[in-house]
Amino acid sequence: MNRREIRFGIIGGGMMGREFASASARWCHLLDLEFVPKVVGLCDSNPAIFNWFQLNFPGISVTTSYQDLLERPDIEAIYCAIPHHLHSRVYRAVIEAGKHLLGEKPFGIDSEANQSILESVRAHPGVVVRCSSEFPFFPGAQRIVRLIQDDLFGRIIEVEAGFYHSGDLDPQKRINWKRRIEYNGEYGCMGDLGMHVLHIPLRFGWIPDKVFACLSNIVASRPDENGEETPCRTWDNATLAGEVPMDGYRFPVFLSTKRIAPGEMNTWFIRILGTRFSAEFSTKWPKQLRTLPYTPGQAQTWHVGDVGHESCYPVITGGIFEFGFPDAILQMWAAFCDELVNGRERMKQPFYCVTPAETALSHQLFTSALESHRRGTAIEV
Repeated sequence: MNRREIRFGIIGGGMMGREFASASARWCHLLDLEFVPKVVGLCDSNPAIFNWFQLNFPGISVTTSYQDLLERPDIEAIYCAIPHHLHSRVYRAVIEAGKHLLGEKPFGIDSEANQSILESVRAHPGVVVRCSSEFPFFPGAQRIVRLIQDDLFGRIIEVEAGFYHSGDLDPQKRINWKRRIEYNGEYGCMGDLGMHVLHIPLRFGWIPDKVFACLSNIVASRPDENGEETPCRTWDNATLAGEVPMDGYRFPVFLSTKRIAPGEMNTWFIRILGTRFSAEFSTKWPKQLRTLPYTPGQAQTWHVGDVGHESCYPVITGGIFEFGFPDAILQMWAAFCDELVNGRERMKQPFYCVTPAETALSHQLFTSALESHRRGTAIEV
């Protein structure tokens, strides 16, 4: 089978840039796809990053100027993983250069920056622009997506979704750009983690029309590169509560993003309770899905079953094995490439990456959450 090669450039060669590139080296893990990405260019402001890419991707070009990648006619698409304050300028430049874009969340440091990106998206309708969010590609999450599509839950009682990790619990951890408001933005943990939490709720229109936010700055200062205490002015943890209007009734939704959740290592979860069916999945137990089908008058019993390695795009891995974070990135990248090559309506499976319009909804929610915290009351979204 002749496969279409999609030549990619990467802007930002840090942790996520390396994860993204390494997924291309595992493309043979996927079965029966008529397209294949090839990473041919890298831009990073730190030349020390270059060695890993040059060692593992022979022939890759490296540069400290992203314009070098945008000027190359052989590069068709860009993956961009850079600090939030650069999103508007760089994402717009990528789109306006006619390159397809898979960019990291939150798609702009604030709502104004997000809207500037969307202006470029509207002006270039032929460019595929999507936001990165890999956790909903876990098999258990995909099972829940199908349960929602099949309308099995009955009346929704409540929805809870969250993303937790504990990396910032240590007060001696050196400050990085994510704890500096000028680089990360006022959203703090919401901007950095929130799209993971919102991907599935937004896909099904579950956005609250009002929100009450509890935001916490738990470690107020950290040592800088010189050991001097530096203020941390971004939110460590955020818990948002709201109500979603739904077919003549309303249900509560609880959305939480936490950088300081003791003991958690990137735990993503979603829990949906309904009058006919309930379901819960967490990456803490990546093979398991909890479900509760209910018939009036019958016992209410949670069932726990293994889902195994059941992916959107078929792979060589046997279904009895575990699914992990690198697998989720590979599936997300396959979805992006599938939409780029075949279009939304002809994708090989229906679950697509986060759209620019969905990022705009997330910014509306985060901006309202900031105002809610300032006022101490619920705010319209």
